[in-house]
Amino acid sequence: MAARAGARRAILLAAGRGERLRPITDSLPKPLVGIGGKPLIVYHLEALARAGIRDVVINLSWLGEKIRAALGDGAGYGVRISYSEEGPVPLETGGGIYRALPLLGPDPFLVVNADIWTDMDLSRVPTLDDSADARLVLAPNPPHHPRGDFGLEGDSVVEREADRFTYTGIGVYRPRLFAGCEPGRFPLLPLLKRAIAARRLRGEVYRGEWLDIGSPDRLAWLDARERAARGG
Repeated sequence: MAARAGARRAILLAAGRGERLRPITDSLPKPLVGIGGKPLIVYHLEALARAGIRDVVINLSWLGEKIRAALGDGAGYGVRISYSEEGPVPLETGGGIYRALPLLGPDPFLVVNADIWTDMDLSRVPTLDDSADARLVLAPNPPHHPRGDFGLEGDSVVEREADRFTYTGIGVYRPRLFAGCEPGRFPLLPLLKRAIAARRLRGEVYRGEWLDIGSPDRLAWLDARERAARGG
């Protein structure tokens, strides 16, 4: 049986400009938008702490100083935060994770996009066996992304044009996925496609609550729902 490994560290991807949420994000970084009276990224920090993942890296670019000022060292949320500074131009997902690898260490790590909402129990994020470079959490396609991103055959992620699911922005990655990369700005997708071609990318479908907070309407709806749930 292949050896399996889980994630003990995580990176929250928080460097993006948040173009689709402008003008809100002209002065407020997207991870700090309020949901039910609490910054969105705080929900992720609390979920990581509940899952027993205490060492968290946050990558920073657009208005990153506001994120650092709001969260500090993470002690107030039960975690230890390290920051990966990218400078004034975000390095995209691939370049951002690659830059943070020295902070993430040699073992598999959890990646969570800071601009999503989910009720997923992060302690149940699957482990990796040594035949896989990464494992993605996928979801049924939402109305704003009807074509999805990837197909699944068993637990192997495949490329196909129909019967696809949407990548949630949650996954477990091995540093070796980034083998051969150079510092700088680059996307993640070509690395995932390389892993698919090598049959080293796994996946599973999460059918609980997940939302990409990528528009003012979705943000307003979720904020109103959570405020109502809290009696506010």
